[in-house]
Amino acid sequence: MNQKPIEQPVLLGMMRLLDYPQLATPQQLLGFIERCVESGLSGFDHANIYGLGECEARFGAALRLQPALRQQLQLISKADIVPAAQDRSRWQVKHYNTAAQYLTESVEASLSRLAVERLDSFLLHRPSPLLHTDEVVRALQGLLESGKVGGIGLSNAEPLHWQVLCRELPLRCNQIELSLLAQQAAWDGRLQAMQADGLQVQAWSPLAGGAFPPALQQALAEVGEAVQATPNQVALAWVRSLPGKPLPILGSLRWSRIEEALAGAALQLDAPTWFYLAEAARGIKAP
Repeated sequence: MNQKPIEQPVLLGMMRLLDYPQLATPQQLLGFIERCVESGLSGFDHANIYGLGECEARFGAALRLQPALRQQLQLISKADIVPAAQDRSRWQVKHYNTAAQYLTESVEASLSRLAVERLDSFLLHRPSPLLHTDEVVRALQGLLESGKVGGIGLSNAEPLHWQVLCRELPLRCNQIELSLLAQQAAWDGRLQAMQADGLQVQAWSPLAGGAFPPALQQALAEVGEAVQATPNQVALAWVRSLPGKPLPILGSLRWSRIEEALAGAALQLDAPTWFYLAEAARGIKAP
């Protein structure tokens, strides 16, 4: 049985934490985390490669100032991507490592950096062509049984990846790129398949990194004017309208952007509006 999904307007992605000088000290970051919790945001999305581990370390330094705050947080981390800079082989090549020892050691390292005893969720960051199902199942089951992770999931997984692992593991979620500029999962049945298999869809880059082309920006502004919302609020509502109500992972840690997302969390789009935006983004009409 899959565990209860995260229920909040957005997750906060920690990938670019180092880009915010206003969050550079443990005290500043602690204040930010407390403000998030007060606003109803408790989920923080990490990965061991974000800042080559420094993002988790900074977050952990903030938590050490107030350890009791941990009980109000939902902490996600991911592993299996090895950047070229961290490859210890002679080749120094980016690769994926889903070996049991590597996954276990990655969780231990994340726990140490984050200054916690348990991750609420641990995800395989990307499916590897060399993933050996039996070994991965054994490793993830061991992490669950040890209590070091409360739930497990995937990131960037395709249907066969999660369907094979779902046979043996209580997978919680799948993080996928999903936005007006990354719509394919909305058309090929993947969202319905994840919903049928009990996986929460978590949408990374839901605003496409701010790279919406002019024609789409105009359409978002038109819809925003019609529904009394900002273009970003409309773009997030477009994602949340999809099957399973995908949970956006907000990449920005600017408080104004977070407030904007929260203020638009209840916005709903009807079908014609959704298709109008989809067409503006794709440049083609629905089949």
